[in-house]
Amino acid sequence: MTWIKTIPYELAEDNLLKLYNQVKGPDNNVDNIMLAHSLRPHTMQGHMTLYKYTLHHPKNKISKWFLECIGIYVSMLNQCQYCVDHHFAGMNRLLNDQNKATLIKQELLNRNHQLLNNKQQVALDYVKQLTLSPASLSKEWITKMHKESWTDGQILEINQVAAYFNYANRTVLGLGVHSEGDIIGLSPNNSDDPDDWNHR
Repeated sequence: MTWIKTIPYELAEDNLLKLYNQVKGPDNNVDNIMLAHSLRPHTMQGHMTLYKYTLHHPKNKISKWFLECIGIYVSMLNQCQYCVDHHFAGMNRLLNDQNKATLIKQELLNRNHQLLNNKQQVALDYVKQLTLSPASLSKEWITKMHKESWTDGQILEINQVAAYFNYANRTVLGLGVHSEGDIIGLSPNNSDDPDDWNHR
């Protein structure tokens, strides 16, 4: 599952078991990206809080499918197939249109965003710069996003989702996390409760 030791659900105790029970899916399945934290459960708690609050919080204003799209794009830029697979399944479910989801994924892969509107394309351009060359960013990028009617709060959402996925990608790639045994596409979809981490 990873290049380092992990503790399976069946052997978990105390706080680790409590956290597993918060994030588990069907049949006590815990995603491998969470299992990777098992030797330091406090980092799993930090990871899940960041994930839930950036991507699945009820006060977000941007459509969740587009936040997933941002995550897929960041993960493609970082060549993190694990996160691409998981979050494509999430975007596909949210769009409820397999054909559209597949076309968007292909356009992201080809760096060609014609299915997306100008507003969304500018956001993805910012995300690409933030991921590949963050030190080159300047206030002009924010001005470009303002011109496409992104509000400052929405820009913050975009920034935080992109930053989260860069963190998650480096967790996966740096520890050799793979999807064997995972149920692809589960997520804490109860956005009404930011503290409900259960994967469904």
